[in-house]
Amino acid sequence: MKRSIIGLMAATLAVAGATSADAKDYILTGTKGNKLFLVDPGARKVERVYDVPGSGGIVQTVPSPDGKIAYLMTNQWGGVVGLDLESGKPVFSTDFSTSRQVRTKSVLSMDISPDGKELFVHQTSVKLGLGEYEVLPTQIAVYDTASGMDAKPVRTFPAPRRVNMLAMSKDGQTLYAMSWDFYMIDPKTGKIKGEHKIQGWDRANASPPDILDFWPLFEQTNVFSTPYFYARTDKDPMADPEAFKTGILTLDLKTGEYVMDDFENTSAIIFSSVVSPNRKEAFGVYTQLSKIDLEKDELVKRIELPHTYYAVNISSDGKEVYVGGTMCDIGVHSAETLDRLATIELPGCYDMGAGGLRMIQR
Repeated sequence: MKRSIIGLMAATLAVAGATSADAKDYILTGTKGNKLFLVDPGARKVERVYDVPGSGGIVQTVPSPDGKIAYLMTNQWGGVVGLDLESGKPVFSTDFSTSRQVRTKSVLSMDISPDGKELFVHQTSVKLGLGEYEVLPTQIAVYDTASGMDAKPVRTFPAPRRVNMLAMSKDGQTLYAMSWDFYMIDPKTGKIKGEHKIQGWDRANASPPDILDFWPLFEQTNVFSTPYFYARTDKDPMADPEAFKTGILTLDLKTGEYVMDDFENTSAIIFSSVVSPNRKEAFGVYTQLSKIDLEKDELVKRIELPHTYYAVNISSDGKEVYVGGTMCDIGVHSAETLDRLATIELPGCYDMGAGGLRMIQR
């Protein structure tokens, strides 16, 4: 299925007028040492460094829709802190484990409602016995973001296992949960309304696809994307270059359009991807930076990077691509040529440790 051309045109017009003329892009990235960095990519510098309560480093960051609060998963994936980006003070906090007998974690899965009033977190729990752990049912916990510094869920509901990504639709009516398949959940009741097949796809002569993605990178275009890989079961893996395929999965969080299209015979590993505001291109990263034409489903260009990067994001005008998520530097690249324009070093060389790059306007 090809991505909708009408959708591409409408999205381009919408993005063009989506942000205030006075607003500018900033990058949010958390690091080991429980630091949060606010980076001004236009000025090529770190604007501010925040100390985040907790321990164990920050891997997941979810900004509020107005760009004023950053919700950070901390305490070894055992809680969330909401940090006011103006004052630098925490305004929200929750500990997932509510008793000494039950330990609760989240594998980096959380998102916020479009109005910023509710935070959704996928949780997995175990009951601690004398000599064993009892695995408990997984759930999604919903928090009122105005609950302050000892927030408790306002509701919970059962959820599929293996969820490593939550993404809210732009109308707030559907919570998407990526597991072995992509589930569509009613955010009020927890009812599963439908699903998009991933592991359960019925593509002929194809193995179940493989996806590794912990990086929500969809705020600039409202399109979730991720690379996927699979093997052709009708090809000889030792002799045929078409035996392994790479594609891009996209989910439009505004329209619900879902597409899985191949773009090359597998020749490079890609950990994460981001769709350009023009909806015509995607960029993927790991040891190389790749540019993919989403209309023609083909690789446009690929360059080598100085080291591995796990996360990639893009400027709101689509002109610059940012790579980060490992070590302590953010690379700035031209979206047109992929040339490296700048390198922004994080003071103190705090390791991003697989953290994402989130974009806000302020």
